Amino acid sequence: MTAAPPVSPPVPLSRNRDYRLLWGSQALSEFGFHTALIAFPLLVLALTGSGAASGLVMGTIAAAQMAAGLPAGVLVDAYDRKAIMLGCEAAQAVSAISLVAAVWAGAATVWHMVVVAAVFGASAALFEPAENASMPALVADEQLPTAVAMNTARASMGQLAGTATGGFLFAVGRFVPFLVDAVTHTLSFVGLLFVRLPRRERSAAGAGPLGREALAGLRWVWRERRIRVTVVCAVVLNLFFSAFYLVVIVLAESRGVPSGEVGVMAAMLGVGGVAGALLAPVLHRRLGPYGGIIAVFWALALLAPVTVLMDSGYLIGVLFALMALFPPTANTAIMTDQLLRTPDELRGRLTSTLVLACGAAGAAGPALGGSLAQALPGDRAILLCSAGMAAAAVLATVSPTLRTLSRRHEAGRPAD
Repeated sequence: MTAAPPVSPPVPLSRNRDYRLLWGSQALSEFGFHTALIAFPLLVLALTGSGAASGLVMGTIAAAQMAAGLPAGVLVDAYDRKAIMLGCEAAQAVSAISLVAAVWAGAATVWHMVVVAAVFGASAALFEPAENASMPALVADEQLPTAVAMNTARASMGQLAGTATGGFLFAVGRFVPFLVDAVTHTLSFVGLLFVRLPRRERSAAGAGPLGREALAGLRWVWRERRIRVTVVCAVVLNLFFSAFYLVVIVLAESRGVPSGEVGVMAAMLGVGGVAGALLAPVLHRRLGPYGGIIAVFWALALLAPVTVLMDSGYLIGVLFALMALFPPTANTAIMTDQLLRTPDELRGRLTSTLVLACGAAGAAGPALGGSLAQALPGDRAILLCSAGMAAAAVLATVSPTLRTLSRRHEAGRPAD
């Protein structure tokens, strides 16, 4: 009997040329994106002095992301994913250059900025599912948790660094943040050209009307019990935490916390997110998927009510950093399991559905928080949000569906 040839271990991510190219190009792209994002309202205010116009431009990015979400998933499943990512980078570079030229010539208008913002939002909606759906083709299954965690760390670092740099660059020159954005997207485009991603045949996802194909993806996600439960858990938690975050800001202002402390407090969420993303591969291995998901529920549920006792923005910032440590581990567990369970021809629609659902919860959360802050004293509003998170934590903890994730982790493969 002939012995089976030994299986070669996968190339480490640190030496995986294609993954490093994709990761590095997107680190540049996300830095540029957030540099421009913080400069958008500053530019609108400098040109018009209108807060409403600033809100219109910023709202356009989110609206375009939401509107393009489900169609983006269908396109990602139907067409060449590398071509889609290249198109997104090119579109953002060209639109940013057009804005640089307009600002330089003194001809920038609000409607020009609205168009650029729409391009940014739609490109983000397309790129994320294309990248996520491509990950299983670039890294081995056992490396997927680390790759997902590193992508989360990249996003957090890009947001922190870009936001911190954008304001400074705007002070240097109004067009400078957008010039940096154009350069980073151009460099990202060049880097992506050299990523060797297996070419896919056109999928049947493009055979029917766009709306019907998008609904087919939604139906598939809803029929998959484990995916359905994890999506619902993520949406509920995102809703209550977004509401809690706004209530804390309102309460801090009412207690006379200086605006500088409020800024530090908000920034600490990003600091905690970066630290949590870097720790996520270790925590994912030690806690397992179920433990990682439950940890974020209980961390938020137990730490949130403590803010009622604090008047210092710095101390609340420390709590925020602690709260932000566990979400990257939960995201790693959820995305790894779902990407491995989902057929390749549906992975784009899976990601777009997740982004749309969590984005809707993130948008509804501040509205809920604002209503609670207006209807109730700040302390009670915080406790009500905390109670919502605690109830969600209990339901997630006892969920037999989520417990199956631990069995999958122990077996080292997706559960059936």
